[in-house]
Amino acid sequence: MIAPVVDAAWVREHRADVVLADVRWYLDGRSGRDAYDGGHLPGAVFVDLDTRLAGPATPAGGRHPLPEPEAFARAMGELGIGDGDTVVAYDDAGGITAARLVWMLRATGHDAALLDGGLTAWDEPLETEPVVRAPASFTARPWPADRIATADDAADPANVVVDGRTRERYLGLDDPVDARWGHVPGARSLPVRENVADDGRVLPVEALRRRFAAVGIDGTAPVVSYCGSGVNACHTLLLAEHAGLGGGRLFPGSWSAWSADETRPVATGEA
Repeated sequence: MIAPVVDAAWVREHRADVVLADVRWYLDGRSGRDAYDGGHLPGAVFVDLDTRLAGPATPAGGRHPLPEPEAFARAMGELGIGDGDTVVAYDDAGGITAARLVWMLRATGHDAALLDGGLTAWDEPLETEPVVRAPASFTARPWPADRIATADDAADPANVVVDGRTRERYLGLDDPVDARWGHVPGARSLPVRENVADDGRVLPVEALRRRFAAVGIDGTAPVVSYCGSGVNACHTLLLAEHAGLGGGRLFPGSWSAWSADETRPVATGEA
């Protein structure tokens, strides 16, 4: 399988053999589609997070639950992504959104990687015309149980549970989207944006290993990753794999599902 992170030079070398996917999305309500239309990598298709990479929001499932396998397969096929395609996804935020598509594809056995640095790493002209690929055959596969965590798994002290949201949201000082503020008791703060350097590229592997080791991710402990709604948490899992520390499990409902359940306790401040 392709490495979880590739650079622009790799993409240029293998351009004829990959499908580029633009997965820009913004928590503040800006339109990812508008950003794509304003300029995207040549040949890239736009993948809408809300309609292609998530099922309908529910209190129990959170804001971005994983879609049913059949719905995901249909979405990929309509975008022209087939079973045998290699996908390289990007955004303009260090990959923290594009990681959702990459994780979903890799979890179901498909070749996919993040473009390191995303849009900012591309030093060639962009295109503005939308890209439409011919429909492709994409087989529905169940989400593997060993890659998925539940709320009970997030509550289990036997797991290393990491929270990928901003430090402020973890501490319970600010949360623009959820009614209850704070974090899952026992979870450690590991903001995904801090996995990325100022230039938009992921940190060197040794730096990532030090960051992950500081919260207990050492390649041996079982890891559960969550964030606000199960999107950015995929970035943590991909970079742990990139750093040689295993894959871990995604809690898809993440904080949006946990905080909606009044029976679940909430912690604030430092873990």
